[in-house]
Amino acid sequence: MTSFIAIVGRPNVGKSTLFNRLSRSKHALVDDQPGVTRDRLYATVRWEDHLLTIIDTGGFDESDEPLLEGVRGQVMKAIEEADRVIFMADGRDGLMPGDREMADLLRRSNKKFFLAVNKIDGPEQERLLADFYALGLEKVYPVSAAHGYGVGPLMEEVVADLPPAAPEEKDAEDRIRVAILGKPNVGKSSLVNRILGFERLLVSELPGTTRDSVDILFTLAERTYVLIDTAGIRRKTRVKEKIEKFSMIKALRTLDRCHIAVIVLDASEGLAEQDARICGYAFERGRGVILAVNKWDLVKRDPEKQRNLEKAFHLDLGFVSFAPRLNVSARTGERVNKLLEMIDHVYTQLSQRLSTPVVNKALEEIVRRKPPPRTGRAHLKLFYAAQTGVRPPTFAIFASRPDLIHFSYHRYLINQFRERLGLEKVPIKLIFKKK
Repeated sequence: MTSFIAIVGRPNVGKSTLFNRLSRSKHALVDDQPGVTRDRLYATVRWEDHLLTIIDTGGFDESDEPLLEGVRGQVMKAIEEADRVIFMADGRDGLMPGDREMADLLRRSNKKFFLAVNKIDGPEQERLLADFYALGLEKVYPVSAAHGYGVGPLMEEVVADLPPAAPEEKDAEDRIRVAILGKPNVGKSSLVNRILGFERLLVSELPGTTRDSVDILFTLAERTYVLIDTAGIRRKTRVKEKIEKFSMIKALRTLDRCHIAVIVLDASEGLAEQDARICGYAFERGRGVILAVNKWDLVKRDPEKQRNLEKAFHLDLGFVSFAPRLNVSARTGERVNKLLEMIDHVYTQLSQRLSTPVVNKALEEIVRRKPPPRTGRAHLKLFYAAQTGVRPPTFAIFASRPDLIHFSYHRYLINQFRERLGLEKVPIKLIFKKK
């Protein structure tokens, strides 16, 4: 059984630093600028015999700014989900009014919580804890999220009465990892919320609301998925703030750990150069690609816009012509239910393993239909092929002169392999080797 542990507190007290230490990762952005974390971030970790899902949250702030009200709502939802709560405060700032408000809120929630006073780097600094006993708690835990001091004793107390993990729980490798990518403000978070059926992510009409990559774990029909919502990927020339650069880098890094990239496009605005660039990032890494054409409700009755879109897909995204396309509306829910079906279908093809006789028969038929072209006096022969990998499906073709394979014949082989081996919706990779 997985237990949920939420980390809450004022902005900039070190919540994301503790999250990164517990998850042994750098999934959460860390910066001196308050308010970097806005959505809830999740990471599954093992602590002794326990399987824990750690939830990082945005800073709980008293500001009336509309976006921060949404952040407060995210914090409240994290507390509702959690089995235990780590309440973080800043030992160097001392006890602040926001800490008192947070403590009152946690008492009203009836959740078991632990006060961790951060930025205590050793026993000599534990004198800074004195102010925090004014909150009326029996125990206050000194920690340094950055250096690890006190984190072990804190976690031992947090997990002390939680149930141990069941040995048969699924490993992370069984999960289908899906990155949701696109330009800013095309509706990525709204699409994720619609898939999940509730307001899981903070959604705003302000571009750039999602700054971090957010992992959402869920199970449907005995299949487990990780949806990774990402920050909007802007053109490099438009990325100025340091934190925005980090956000873009992290969005691109999700391509290194996902199986499928769902690239969200804005039907009302048409395709842009940046859309093709994002598709190129996914294609270069051999990921499955699904084109989710969002805001379709705004163009479904406009034949001219649809024709322009079709022309743009043909001209600008021809290199991912294998990628299935779904016209969806995150606002109305139109065809969003088809997205998970398509994800399953693409993942099945990405993971397909074919026997060597099947692959060789396909190669034989492909070469018979169109033999390799001659280059001068040299004659290229393709002898046999075998599958060497999956995600993407990868095939080694043994040839007399691999150096003579022209890019056009290479492309012909890829298209024919896709068609004959039932891999029409995924990228495939061919490796040519000398016999």
